[in-house]
Amino acid sequence: MAITLIDRWFVIALSICALLAVPILSILFSYSDVSLVLWAHLIDTNLGLYVANSLILAVGVGLGSALLGVSLAWCVTQYQFVGSRFFQWALLLPLAMPAYIMAYTYTGMFDGWGLFDSRTLFGAIVFMSLVLYPYVFMLAKTAFLEQQQQYKDVAASLGITQFAYFMRVALPIARPAVLTGVALAMMEALADYGTVAYFGISTFTTGIFRTWFGMGETQLASQLAGCLALFVLAVLLIEKHSRRNMRFYQSQPATADSSNHSSTLPLASRQHAIIFLYCSVVLFIAFVVPVTQLAIWASESFTAIAFNDYITLLLNSFGVALASSVLIVVVALLLSYTQRFARQPIVQYFTQFASLGYVIPGTVLAIGVMQPLGWLDATINNIWYGVFGEYLGLIFSGTFVALLFAYTVRFLSVALHNTQTGLERIKPNVDDAVLTLGRPRIALVRYIHLPLIKKSIFAAAILVFVDVLKELPATLILRPFNFNTLAVKAFEFASDERLIDAALPSITIVIIGIIPVILLTRAINK
Repeated sequence: MAITLIDRWFVIALSICALLAVPILSILFSYSDVSLVLWAHLIDTNLGLYVANSLILAVGVGLGSALLGVSLAWCVTQYQFVGSRFFQWALLLPLAMPAYIMAYTYTGMFDGWGLFDSRTLFGAIVFMSLVLYPYVFMLAKTAFLEQQQQYKDVAASLGITQFAYFMRVALPIARPAVLTGVALAMMEALADYGTVAYFGISTFTTGIFRTWFGMGETQLASQLAGCLALFVLAVLLIEKHSRRNMRFYQSQPATADSSNHSSTLPLASRQHAIIFLYCSVVLFIAFVVPVTQLAIWASESFTAIAFNDYITLLLNSFGVALASSVLIVVVALLLSYTQRFARQPIVQYFTQFASLGYVIPGTVLAIGVMQPLGWLDATINNIWYGVFGEYLGLIFSGTFVALLFAYTVRFLSVALHNTQTGLERIKPNVDDAVLTLGRPRIALVRYIHLPLIKKSIFAAAILVFVDVLKELPATLILRPFNFNTLAVKAFEFASDERLIDAALPSITIVIIGIIPVILLTRAINK
């Protein structure tokens, strides 16, 4: 029996999700051969340190991001002060600064001034909190803006102070959004490699690198990666469990022009100065200072840098980011259209599963990609040698295939969110009207859908482009020989204590990283 069109969409979703599941299944399969001797040695030496440091880092960054994100969101949404509208978007700018670049910059500054040693676990927590608090800030800001004015009026009539209202009413209502932002910040902290490696902090990510490249134990490294993946999954489950019984509803939607919308309050001159100073100091420390310092270093080293080498780095980074963004957006569109055209409910579970790669650290994904592709290369080479008496060499592992595959698994969720949101804004009756006129689905997609969702596609491509540009651990492990990107070169320069030389590739990444922040700000404002 011929496969119907809907069946074809179902097969597409199943095939894509099965392919994207290979890295995770590869890591799980590594537990089929556990070396008790190696694990005993690991437990006796570094495993406890990996667990303790990773846990302290994740909890510390979660608390730091929550403190900064929630307090700043409350200030800019609840009070009228000079610059409040500016800070609503400007406080998102640190999101463009990768944590490892922040760490390099401040370490170089502190070493020059002789103030204190920032290369500690506490220093890593501070720097990561400064660049990751925008996750909490943007979600908390939206949650506070959506709360209705009548809540404040009732609280005021009962004589409840502003602080008591924040703690007993506003924060509990915004808690689901806040916890989501905190979970994102904690997962990014667990996935970080550049900062902890530069500071010499033993965490799961640095332990995976040492086990693989230092000890040569790929199987044990894969099993460590599985532990880290379970660690990240535990963070997600704890976040969901913490709000399992929480239900909050608005009696009416609070919009910007609604009388029910939460209004801002004027401040006394002293309070005005304190809040303005607080927002300014955070923005200054988290963005202005490191960007200014990077610009100074870049100007000092610009004449000494080989211009051709920099152009090569730029072209390499842009090339791999562009190819990845095109591939990932195409895959996201296929899954989004599968969910729209194939009416089977199970397709939704497939697409949700396909987007799980975003919560898995790049180090884990790199190992999950290398093992099956390495096995595939070995199998093909053995067969080819048996037939022709020669080896083909690396076909998949150690080539751009591995790199693009890892990026697709890692960042598909970013593109999928945008493409699905764009398609959901098009009512299904539009599809029915076109199909009833006898037009094929390809015409519906080409002449109706794509013009309507082109902005969503562009936003998805830009966001993926910058995420790939900033990605360090997966690129460091999977890049082909003699292939460097801006992120890898900045890390190599910083590891060699050549911080001034690392400035130009670093500030290039930051400047490009501002693009998705602007897009994100525009989307939130809309």
